Amino acid sequence: MCGIVGYIGSRPAVPILLGGLKRLEYRGYDSAGIAVGNGSVGVFKQKGSVGALEVALQASSSMLGDATMGIGHTRWATHGDPSDRNSHPHTSMDGSIALIHNGIIENYSALRTELRSQGFEFASDTDSEVLVHLIDSIWSSCPELSMEEAVRKALHHVDGAYGICVISGRDPQRIVVARKGSPLVIGLGDGEFFIASDAAPIVEHTKKVVYLSDGEMAVVTRDGYHVKTVGNEAREKSVTELDFDLEEIEKGGFEHFMLKEIFEQPVTMQEVMRGRVRHEDGFVRLGGIEDYLDRIRDARRIVICACGTSWHAGLIGEYLLEEFARIPVEVDYASEFRYRNPILDEHDVVIVISQSGETADTLAALRLAKEKGALVVGICNVVGSTIARETHCGMYTHAGPEIGVASTKAFTAQVIVLYLLSLVLSKDRSLSRHDISLYLRELGEVPEKVSRILELNDQILEIAREYVDSRNCLYLGRGYNFPVALEGALKLKEISYIHAEGYPAAEMKHGPIALIDEDMPVVFIAQQDATHGKILSNVEEVRSRKGRVIAVANEGDEEIARLADHVIYIPSAAAPVTPLLNVIPLQMLSYHIATLRGCNVDRPRNLAKSVTVE
Repeated sequence: MCGIVGYIGSRPAVPILLGGLKRLEYRGYDSAGIAVGNGSVGVFKQKGSVGALEVALQASSSMLGDATMGIGHTRWATHGDPSDRNSHPHTSMDGSIALIHNGIIENYSALRTELRSQGFEFASDTDSEVLVHLIDSIWSSCPELSMEEAVRKALHHVDGAYGICVISGRDPQRIVVARKGSPLVIGLGDGEFFIASDAAPIVEHTKKVVYLSDGEMAVVTRDGYHVKTVGNEAREKSVTELDFDLEEIEKGGFEHFMLKEIFEQPVTMQEVMRGRVRHEDGFVRLGGIEDYLDRIRDARRIVICACGTSWHAGLIGEYLLEEFARIPVEVDYASEFRYRNPILDEHDVVIVISQSGETADTLAALRLAKEKGALVVGICNVVGSTIARETHCGMYTHAGPEIGVASTKAFTAQVIVLYLLSLVLSKDRSLSRHDISLYLRELGEVPEKVSRILELNDQILEIAREYVDSRNCLYLGRGYNFPVALEGALKLKEISYIHAEGYPAAEMKHGPIALIDEDMPVVFIAQQDATHGKILSNVEEVRSRKGRVIAVANEGDEEIARLADHVIYIPSAAAPVTPLLNVIPLQMLSYHIATLRGCNVDRPRNLAKSVTVE
């Protein structure tokens, strides 16, 4: 997904826009650009980083310093290659209208054909440029329209997803914004207003924000703002107070956001539990779902829908909910769920999980489940996000801002929320208060154990040095830690560009074993539990084919040391909490391999933080 920022007020706009784009660069980094209004519209855009744009601007017109209104964009390419010509903002042919857009215009080809027949010429390969010409076509044919009305009429012709900001020299005192499937937030200042695709670039200026919902538009001036639907119905919006500070999105002395967020996990885990848990007496309270607890407990089944890392958390949730609450659970990719006409009714509960609360496929699954009468429960990190607003009830993860594209602390926070939910649902059903208390004590020990694992950073760096040139890697786990194997493989492939796959350890001999040789490292999650002997047998099979073995094992496990090339020893714990421990060294291993390969771990190629379009 791309990043959007906008400003209107009395201060110089360019420093605010550039500062906001730097905070949004994790959302897209193929190119960046700004458009400023100062009686006319000036557009400046550049392939590459926001830093490259900043350098280019130093030689630009003096109008930049005087402009007190503008919009900015950092792009993640979907239509057209990364280039100056495909960068945003896009402009009308006469340069009087500038537009930035997140999302995909699905019917752009038909619109482009129609606009070309009217004489419009296109300067880019993007779907986004179609929209600015469409606005120009409508506005030019009816000059008496306001910019808001021209944008509204244009959006009635658009199929797809969008978050847009529009400025024009024809109407130089306002910014028009609209959203459908792509988030937008308005920050409220004193005589000034800020617009962004998420709160990261706003929090340094104000903590008061308004989140637009799908199908809403806003006109923002220096005097205020008003919100209507695309159908022209007025909307009253509540103001949300942001619950994080600027310091939380700074690197804090770490080289990368990803490393910072890995090391934040002991604190994050405590924040997830704060106010919800009393470890000593088995008390758990999830206020966000209290009014719906009976319906969730009585569910015929629970369906978990998510994408990527959140899907892996959902797989662990399946183990937890079935073991603790004894409710049947299915886990679906949200992208598949929305297209297969699932069988759902009022007896089902659907849990949707998303770090951002804006993932398009997950939102589509949410809406489909509601249409079919299911109760929909949300688990997300961002207060005021679309999932938080549209679900019947839900739970925040309280993980704080996650800037690194590769999710780390969001994953462990999601698993803890699912753990707590499972225990709440088990009460007076399958577990005694004493049992719940024991499981909560195990969970309460996790942050300290994670802190001990983080002390292995130097050891894991040395292991990473040996495998930095690997081209493939296999991750194997059993039970609760099969999803952790999937997550470990995902982390390695997305930030180091090494092909990696996760498998249940018993499935290795059903295909993957054919790939194992001296060039194929295999990472085993080797817990000392009922499957330990079987894991050791799997390790032997790998060794017999000259595969190299990295084992994540419990302290004191001497048998695994006899077989593995490298052992990362971590504290022992009850099986249901082991994913929270085992994933930490896998995150660190992926991070170090990626940095040794010279990869930008915060901004992996072809990836962006919030994927809000398919």
